[in-house]
Amino acid sequence: MPIGVFDSGLGGLTILGALTRALPEQDFVYLGDNGNAPYGWKSPDEIYGLTIAGVERLFAEGCGLVVLACNTASAVALHDLQVNWLNPATHRVLGVFVPVIEHLTRRDWGDNAPPTHTGLSDVALFATPATVRSGAFPRELRFRARDVAVVPQACTGLVEAIEAGELDRAAEVAREHVAALLARLPEPQSAVLGCTHYPLVEAAFRAALPAGTALVSQPALVAQSLADYLRRHPRFAGGSGALRYLTTGDPAAVGARAAVFTGAALPFAPT
Repeated sequence: MPIGVFDSGLGGLTILGALTRALPEQDFVYLGDNGNAPYGWKSPDEIYGLTIAGVERLFAEGCGLVVLACNTASAVALHDLQVNWLNPATHRVLGVFVPVIEHLTRRDWGDNAPPTHTGLSDVALFATPATVRSGAFPRELRFRARDVAVVPQACTGLVEAIEAGELDRAAEVAREHVAALLARLPEPQSAVLGCTHYPLVEAAFRAALPAGTALVSQPALVAQSLADYLRRHPRFAGGSGALRYLTTGDPAAVGARAAVFTGAALPFAPT
């Protein structure tokens, strides 16, 4: 059974790359909603509707499990999608926030005990404006860890620069956002790259942050989490390592831009 990977654009390819390395025999179908990207400035209702449409499309492709490889969709839409729309007896949808929260707090997602002192203190969050507005990340973190200060930085312009393949400009934009955050939180204990596009300029974030700040990037954490999930839910696993790429945008243009993320153009097909 293929696993679906949904993103608003091409950033989810950083997640897909980690998933295929961790699970080389698993089939995946990637869907980029490039025709409606970026999500970072859209309203919650728009994001919810587009996320539902993308998930439904992947279900129609035979995916029993879908990973929302989009922090904006995970932050804004995932909870309501799981509670009010999804039938968990037949399908499952996972987000990319959960592995990061578990990593930072050292607590399993299903641990419903009161918040505890975890050793976590000051956390910087770099994310899209919609992810920051949702408040989902600090809310979930504080459900599990006491006395944690989360300082968010909405990284306007960064996704757009990365999707355009302008990585030098994107690195400069990243450095500007780090400087803006450090003016408010000079020594963050941890910094989270809360968008799947940002690993492409991870080096710029790392160089601009204090040496003592632990930088948390999602792809490896999400891959580890999915491998563990499939061990516990083997009905969603299987295949021969086949990969398919779908887009709501122009397949040729999207496939060519994918080279920014993968080093080579990809064979995207229309939805």
